[in-house]
Amino acid sequence: MRKLWVFIALLLLANICFSQSFYAIRKDRALILTAGTGTSTYLGDLANDGDYFDAKGNLNFGLQYYFTPRISVRAEVAWFRLAGSDIKAGHPDRVGRNLTFQSNNYELNATGMINLFENGNRYYRRPAYNFYAFGGIGLTYFNPTAEYLGKKYVLQPLQTEGVSYSRVTPAIPLGIGFRLRMGPNLNIALESGYRIVFTDYLDDVSTVYPATYSSPESELLSIRGATYAVPGYIRGNPDKKDAYIIYQVKFEYYLPWDLGGKGSGRIYSKKRSSFYRYNKKGGFKR
Repeated sequence: MRKLWVFIALLLLANICFSQSFYAIRKDRALILTAGTGTSTYLGDLANDGDYFDAKGNLNFGLQYYFTPRISVRAEVAWFRLAGSDIKAGHPDRVGRNLTFQSNNYELNATGMINLFENGNRYYRRPAYNFYAFGGIGLTYFNPTAEYLGKKYVLQPLQTEGVSYSRVTPAIPLGIGFRLRMGPNLNIALESGYRIVFTDYLDDVSTVYPATYSSPESELLSIRGATYAVPGYIRGNPDKKDAYIIYQVKFEYYLPWDLGGKGSGRIYSKKRSSFYRYNKKGGFKR
């Protein structure tokens, strides 16, 4: 987290310095470096009411490219944390179940984005603010763990429900955002993204208590002291897949490249003359 804030500070400083001489050197830019941080919220069998803004951290880096003044694509890699617990559920069955998990997760995604307002014919003529929406595809790696009697266990190998599942799942990111222009080359954005995933095991909880366990540790982490944990008794809800939400503050920096296709790529070595100039004989002319 400290390295991210150092990176953001250097980015802001570079933007301020560059802005001082912006009209001396200009080049069209369509490729954008993005970096963000915020909170991650888990939605599943171990979530509790009011967890929609659960403060679990995330970090995000990516590249974005504009194909048109309104439409762009973005590729990102992200780290985020998820957690859930029965302890504060407030329902006797949930408290008795006594399950808990936390995990460090990684996501790789590619999304298409559309702005509400078009950018100008040059990137630095973009609107002062904009709204946008995005959707795409991705892959999420998750690894649920739990602590019991002071020891940390990785849950997936234990097969606490007698089920072997993959720790990689496809994901569909969907979301909206609001963007502010902070300078010629820098934006700041507030973004909310919902992730549809194709697994019910982000939390290692989905179906029922099994008839047999693969090891004493598997039984220990599956039952967690529940007196009603007989084979076949409901442990989770398989009819509703897990999901998560990522809220972020993002910084978007326009890199000094246009990939050869966005604009002329011309660099101006001196300040442009004004649109009109004064002629002693004819007054103001173009």
